[in-house]
Amino acid sequence: MTITRIGAAGAALTVLAAMGGCTLDGAGGTAGEPAADAAATAADVTGEVTLQTWALKPHFTGYVEGVIADFETTYPGTSVTWLDQPGDGYSENVLSQAAAGELPDVTNLPPDFAFSLAREDLLTDLTTVDDALGDTYVPGALEAYEYAGIEGTFGYPWYLTTDLNYWNTEMFEDAGLDPATPPTTLAELIEQARTMKDVTGGYLMSRKPGLGDFAAEGIPVLSEDGTRFTFNTPEAAELLDAYRDAYADGLMPDDVLTDAYLGNSQLFIEGKVAWSTGGGNFIDTVLENTPSLEGKITSSPYMGATPLYVQGLSVSNQSANLPTAVALAQFITNAANQEAFAAEVPGVFPSTTVSLEKPELAESDGTPQGAAKQIAFTSLTTAGVLQPVEVSEAMTTIINQQLAAAIAGDTTSQEALDAAVEECNKLLADQ
Repeated sequence: MTITRIGAAGAALTVLAAMGGCTLDGAGGTAGEPAADAAATAADVTGEVTLQTWALKPHFTGYVEGVIADFETTYPGTSVTWLDQPGDGYSENVLSQAAAGELPDVTNLPPDFAFSLAREDLLTDLTTVDDALGDTYVPGALEAYEYAGIEGTFGYPWYLTTDLNYWNTEMFEDAGLDPATPPTTLAELIEQARTMKDVTGGYLMSRKPGLGDFAAEGIPVLSEDGTRFTFNTPEAAELLDAYRDAYADGLMPDDVLTDAYLGNSQLFIEGKVAWSTGGGNFIDTVLENTPSLEGKITSSPYMGATPLYVQGLSVSNQSANLPTAVALAQFITNAANQEAFAAEVPGVFPSTTVSLEKPELAESDGTPQGAAKQIAFTSLTTAGVLQPVEVSEAMTTIINQQLAAAIAGDTTSQEALDAAVEECNKLLADQ
């Protein structure tokens, strides 16, 4: 068997591996009630299974071991072997396991990783083993594991993050703008960017758009059957034209289109631009790196549809102990265990519907950090994955090159979009 690709989008949520200062040691999970299961009763849940996670050791060893111990207590006769793979090379390790027929019973997979395995019929369709699936998890998180052209749902959502807007209030005030009423649309963003540039010479905008920006504006990116890209529309060309004109008018740094570009978030951290997007805990990263920005950052909801980043647990359909594997994935992702996890990890939220009905989980403490967390939390019920899992690294390169050429004025927006769609569709047909 040859599995050709695991995408790059999953890397967007490897937040835990980077949070070395946050440990969950000793914070074991809460057992809770066994989840409803169409295929198994508690009597069927016994024996040995393997669980594989992505870069959770050593910082979250205590938490995971605590949840496993609770599971084994709740289901006497079960035994869980925990494997944890390092962050680097995780997708390659999963591919090797799958190709060798050695995929663990339960594996931590973001949606694009799971897509590659589901396409090869290596994962269990959870709708066939869990009647309560649709009622238990946030719709956008479940939809992340539903793929065009493949019947079923192939992952239990585990934990979520999303993006919101961050604004440098000092730069707004210096330009005579009100940080309490930041832009809510692209047109307002460009208008205020022009004001800031004219008054202070500073930058509000500092990044080019991508597929997520098209999707956030409601522009279809991929056909419903997943067979062709569709983002070469007049609406997409109009959006790209707006960025081209803003760039031509000097409203973005010159190197935003070059390899020398540091990135929008880095420039915001350095206090050089007035706008960035990031997760609910991005403000903590900013203040850790640039303490002088304390008290100078405010946040607001994402413009357009809100992006959702998901980590989940998938169950191998080759498992020799499917009832126990399903029960373990359900147990780890139940509301009590997810809430315990989210309480210890800034910017991470549970994916269970019952959890998101508890606003106290993200109640603001009146600080800018608390406000950002609250905005992120309240966005989760309507957020969704904006970039299709079908997008490969090669496609991303093509798209970035074409969009950059259009913004630089080297080609028209429509020509760039047509070229990107044509080349990406060729790659999609070969997947």
